[in-house]
Amino acid sequence: MPSYADFHRRSLQDRENFWAEQARLIDWQVPPQQACDNSKPPFARWFAGGTTNLCHNAVDRHLKDRAEQAALIYVSTETNQERVYSFRELHREVQKMAAVLASLGAGKGDRVLIYMPMIPEAVFAMLACARIGAIHSVVFGGFASVSLATRIEDAEPKVIVSADAGSRGGKVVPYKPLLDEAVRLSSYQPQAVLLVDRGLAPMEKVPGRDHDWATLADQHARSEVPCTWLDAADISYTIYTSGTTGRPKGVQRDVGGYAVALAASMKHIFLAKAGETYFSTSDIGWVVGHSYIVYGPLIAGMATILYEGLPVRPDAGIWWSLVEKYKVTSMFSAPTAVRVLKKQDPAFLKKYNLSSLKALFLAGEPLDEPTARWISDGLGVPVIDNYWQTESGWPILTIANGVEPQASKFGSPGLPMYGYDVRLVHESTGEELKEPGQKGVVVIAGPTPPGFMQTVWRDDGRYVDTYWKSIPGQEVYSTFDWGIRDADGYYYILGRTDDVINVAGHRLGTREIEESISSHPNVAEVAVVGVADALKGQVAMAFCVPRDASGLVDEAAKLKLEGEIMKVVDEQLGAVARPARVRFVTLLPKTRSGKLLRRAIQAVCEGRDAGDLTTIEDPSALQQIKDLLKPAGE
Repeated sequence: MPSYADFHRRSLQDRENFWAEQARLIDWQVPPQQACDNSKPPFARWFAGGTTNLCHNAVDRHLKDRAEQAALIYVSTETNQERVYSFRELHREVQKMAAVLASLGAGKGDRVLIYMPMIPEAVFAMLACARIGAIHSVVFGGFASVSLATRIEDAEPKVIVSADAGSRGGKVVPYKPLLDEAVRLSSYQPQAVLLVDRGLAPMEKVPGRDHDWATLADQHARSEVPCTWLDAADISYTIYTSGTTGRPKGVQRDVGGYAVALAASMKHIFLAKAGETYFSTSDIGWVVGHSYIVYGPLIAGMATILYEGLPVRPDAGIWWSLVEKYKVTSMFSAPTAVRVLKKQDPAFLKKYNLSSLKALFLAGEPLDEPTARWISDGLGVPVIDNYWQTESGWPILTIANGVEPQASKFGSPGLPMYGYDVRLVHESTGEELKEPGQKGVVVIAGPTPPGFMQTVWRDDGRYVDTYWKSIPGQEVYSTFDWGIRDADGYYYILGRTDDVINVAGHRLGTREIEESISSHPNVAEVAVVGVADALKGQVAMAFCVPRDASGLVDEAAKLKLEGEIMKVVDEQLGAVARPARVRFVTLLPKTRSGKLLRRAIQAVCEGRDAGDLTTIEDPSALQQIKDLLKPAGE
C-alpha cells in the first residue's frame, strides 16, 4: 500500500497516468485518449475523447451482478413511508421518467429544473436527465418564489419537475403555489411542468402546461430508453450557489470527470464496497445530495438511503435505527445535525446495534472539538471531517483512509486530497506562506482535478474574474476561506474572506439577504453579517437604518418592524435565509469613502476586538451596535 504522501504527490506530478488509472473505476463506451487537457487554463478539460454516461455507471452496469440488490432506500418519517428499490426496479423507474421527460420535449443539452422534496421521483428525475443527456438543475425545495424565479431565468429549463408539497416536522409546505408564483415572476416560461401529487396539498394545474406524473408514468410504464453516450466534457448539471452579489452562480459540472472523481472518492475516502449501504443525511438540493446521496454511492454499487424528515422525529434515535436496520457502513452528515442530537438523551446512541458502521463523515461547516469528541465517543467509530464546496463537487481536504489509514485531528478537516494542489497565500501580496501556523487564503493551483466545476453556467468571464483573479499576481483558484496549516500538513479553516456565510451548512450571500431586506419600504440602509453560533456554525444578523425613525421609539414598534422584515426575507429567499435578529440603528459604521465595515460589525457581535478603526467615519455608529448587544441591566 503506498503512503498517502506518495499517492498525493503522484496525482500532481504524474497527473496523466494517475488519473488514467482512476478512470478505470467507471465504464466508458469509448475510452479517453488523454486524461487532462490544460491547454486553456483555467479551464481544465478531463478525459478528452472519452464517452460515458452517469446513469449507466450508477444503474445499468450493476444489473449484471446485483440486479436484485437494494439500490435506493426511501424513508420518510414525515409521511411514514418506507420503500426499497432494487437496481432492477430503479432501472425501470428511471427509464419510465426518461420516457416521460422525452415526451415533454426534453433531450440532450436541454435543461430540466427539479424543485422537489426528498422523494424517490426526485432521484428518478436526476438519473433520467443523466440518461438522456439533459442538464438537470436541482433547486432546494425550501427556496421561496423570488429565488426560484432567478434560477428559472438563468437555467431556462424546457421542463420543470415538482410536487404538490413537501413536509418538515409534520408541517406541510405547499410547493405548487411557490412554483406558480416563481414562473409568473420569471421572464422565461417553461414549456412543461411535471407534477408528482403526494396528496399532501391541493393544487390547480395550468391547462396545457402542467402534467400529472402518475398519468404519464402509466402511459410509459414499459418504455425502454437507452443511455445517450456523452462526451466526457459534456455538461451533466448546474447547481446554484450564493455569491457575494445578489445574483446566484450556476456551478457547471461535466460528465466524465465527475463520474471518475466520485468513483475514486468512494474508494479512497468513503471506504465504500459494492453491496454495502451508504447514508447521507443531506438534501438533493445541495451538492452533497448530488454527489453522496445519488451519484457516488450508486456508482460504487451501494444502496443509498434517501431520508425525508428531521433527526429528532419521531425521536433522536431515528438515524441510528436506520443504521441498524439497513447495516449502514458509511454515514455522512453535518456538524449542525450532531449538535442538535447532542442536546438529546445520550441513551439513543446506545440503543441500537451500530456495529456495521465504519465511519461518520461530517462536512458543511467547521466541526468544533467538543462536538467531534461527543459523537466519536458515542458511536465508537472514527469521525472524519471534510472540507469542500459546491464548486469542487467532492472533498478538498479530509483523510483518505482508503489509501493509507491516518489519524484525524479534532478541529482540522485534514490533508489536501489527491488531485488538489492546495496552498496558503497572503491576501494582499499573493506570496505563498510555507511556514506552519501562518494565516492565509486557501487556494488551489490549476489544473483543478476531475469533478471540479468547469465554469459558471453561460458566464466564463464571471468564473475567471470571481475565482481566479482575486489573489494579486497569481492565477490560482480562491476558496475565499482563511486557513492555517500545521507542521504535519493538516489544514484548519478559519472562516470566509468574503461576504458569504455558512448557516447550518447552507451557504448564503449576505448581499442577497441585504437586497431582500432593502425592499421593505421602511428600510433606508442595511448591513448583514455572519455571527458565530454554537448550534448552526453561523447565523445572519441584520442592522437596519429605518427611513422613519420616529416610529421606533418603543419596543413594540421595533418588534413589529422586525417581524415585517423577517417576513419579507421568508417570502423572497426562504426561511433558511431569515436573520436571527434585526436590530435598528441611526447609522451604520463606514469608512470615509463609504465602505461598510462589515468585519468590524461582525467582531463586535462576536465579542472580539474590532481592530484598527482609524478609517471609520463616525465611531458612534459602532458604539450604537455595542450598546444594542449589551445584556439587559448593564
